Amino acid sequence: MSKTAIVMGAGGFIGSHLVKRLKQEGYFVRGVDLKYPEFSETKADEFLIADLRDPIRVDTVLSTRGLLRNKAGHPFDELYQLAADMGGAGYVFTGDNDAKIMRDSMLINVNAATYASLHKVKKVFFSSSACVYPWTNQDDITVDPITAESSAYPANPDSEYGWEKLIAERLYKAYERTGLFKICIARFHNIYGPEGTFEGGREKVPAALCRKVIESEFEKTNTIEIWGTGEQKRSFLYIDDCLDRVRRLMFTGENNPVNIGSDEIISINDLGRMIIDISGRKLKIKNIKRGMPIGVQTRSSDNAYIKTIFDLPPVNILHRGIRKTYAWIRDYIDNRKYIYERNPDTDKIRRKPV
Repeated sequence: MSKTAIVMGAGGFIGSHLVKRLKQEGYFVRGVDLKYPEFSETKADEFLIADLRDPIRVDTVLSTRGLLRNKAGHPFDELYQLAADMGGAGYVFTGDNDAKIMRDSMLINVNAATYASLHKVKKVFFSSSACVYPWTNQDDITVDPITAESSAYPANPDSEYGWEKLIAERLYKAYERTGLFKICIARFHNIYGPEGTFEGGREKVPAALCRKVIESEFEKTNTIEIWGTGEQKRSFLYIDDCLDRVRRLMFTGENNPVNIGSDEIISINDLGRMIIDISGRKLKIKNIKRGMPIGVQTRSSDNAYIKTIFDLPPVNILHRGIRKTYAWIRDYIDNRKYIYERNPDTDKIRRKPV
């Protein structure tokens, strides 16, 4: 009999890719989210549209009773909890969405932990974040950031999003200590790749910069904007490499939080230059130095601890992963339908996706 898994957040970027990976490995997968995946059809055996903030709905989606193909009534083997209210710097770091981020994500995690235990799910994976690390350890651009797993305490996360993730880690660990399920926690560091959000305000920086470079051609501009000085530094991990580590981690008995990210660090300006080079265009970077949310000054994944658990497989170097991501966004933008209209403020023609 094949293993069974529920993926909460299966309509999102990482969740939809995870569903594909689990199906390739022979799992029966139930996907759950508020929406279907935006850019491709789900590969899940079942996909339930459900608001995971609602405990009654979470009870239903974790139940083995009366739902299609999990006929034997056995508890699910694994729950992957990736659902959260989240986005890029323009969503997380403005302060405008703090209450909503904390409320929504806390409700989801309380419900997931509660009903995973009641329905006897064997193992739970929780997607935490690098945002749990103290901002004071990542605020000097001239020194390496401190993001070892043990450095999360004394706690001082960079955002309310980070605080909620840290609280949720403690929640799942508390449930594990009761013996109700096993827990696996990964702190993701800037995961990117094809089929990720690239517009609308919740996009992460690699996708946002790819979009800006692509759209500069239609807009007939020779500049792209980058928030901050552009000297702030980050590392980015390609989606396939992320999922390789998630699956390896789930096969271990590791129950402490583990970083999943790259230690290949780059400035945001240099990332922009890389994407411009991939595009073949000649563009300049205009830095918006004041008034824009940028997060901490420097961050990359400290991978010392994960290397004690298993050998890290070869990864897509940043240039290769960005090239794949740029190609996918370019193809998507070029092939979708638009309406064209004149902007009354600028008298220029603008286009909107249909």
